Amino acid sequence: MSNYHIKHLEEYFKVYRKSVQQPEVFWSEIAEEHFLWRKKWDKVLEWDFSKPEIKWFDGAKLNITENCIDRHLLTNGEKTAILFEPNNPDESAQHISYNELAERVNQMANVLKSKGVEKGDRVCIYLPMIPELAISLLACARIGAIHSVVFAGFSSTALSSRINDSDCKMVITSDGSYRGAKTIDLKSIVDEALNDCPNVENVLVVKRINSNIQMKEGRDVWLQPLLDNASKECAPTIMDAEDPLFILYTSGSTGKPKGMVHTTAGYMVYTAYTFKNIFQYTDDDVYWCTADIGWITGHSYIVYGPLANVATTVMFEGVPSYPDFGRFWEIIDKHKVTQFYTAPTAIRALAKEN
Repeated sequence: MSNYHIKHLEEYFKVYRKSVQQPEVFWSEIAEEHFLWRKKWDKVLEWDFSKPEIKWFDGAKLNITENCIDRHLLTNGEKTAILFEPNNPDESAQHISYNELAERVNQMANVLKSKGVEKGDRVCIYLPMIPELAISLLACARIGAIHSVVFAGFSSTALSSRINDSDCKMVITSDGSYRGAKTIDLKSIVDEALNDCPNVENVLVVKRINSNIQMKEGRDVWLQPLLDNASKECAPTIMDAEDPLFILYTSGSTGKPKGMVHTTAGYMVYTAYTFKNIFQYTDDDVYWCTADIGWITGHSYIVYGPLANVATTVMFEGVPSYPDFGRFWEIIDKHKVTQFYTAPTAIRALAKEN
């Protein structure tokens, strides 16, 4: 048995040595014992740094959403998967169980299919930190579409350059977002961006702030009515290990943003394993990463890593300073958070307000 959950420092050094000395053996044991595969790999690892080219679990077939959702349903269906804490502390938190997440992801996947999204198509997601953001990622993964999340604080220029670079055919957004005491008009930012994006065919709009927005006939459509009519059943599209799962762009602070392609199997195994061991997650824990899903930390340690480990992961819509600088600690107290993962910048900013 490989050690999936390392509990002691001595054990860590032993496992680490094995991972360095016998990486193929190490990762094949982890992958074989802790995940659901539709077909086993032909080769664990193949690499050529002169190209550079790296392949993990080449020849394997899987769907990451089966590993993040379906395989948990029999034993943990009623466990909270996503615990959504809204921007406004007076609005009720949402506890989305694995059963409910399965249904909502399938409905969203069926909506995407009804709008012509197929395996390999790119879908741009420009949403605030609301459950629909995590559900959109998983729905794309369910049908083999490649998601490209753009942080909802980025400008219309940043958004259009990313949409065009990866040739997205759809954008998922919302009428707006809450940020502390303010609201942000996301839809008008999308409208401006799409003046320069000829290949976008559909825009799905989540109603979040109930603002009065412009909807372009034939392109823009409210998401909720489509979800209401969508089936809760959607068979997962079986992917190759090296099929792309998502594209995520660098910030662009040192030039043109570069699209980082992450493939399916290696990413799944690595994020699940690192999540389990870095955060020492156990069954009844409530885990909270304060990142935005618009960054790689959010992809890996709010969505895919925690869900692959049947964790309860907190999604926070707001900011640490609203309604006051004690908001983080209030949320930790309210939801009995056991693992809190945040950035040094956030801690420094809060320390000043002590």
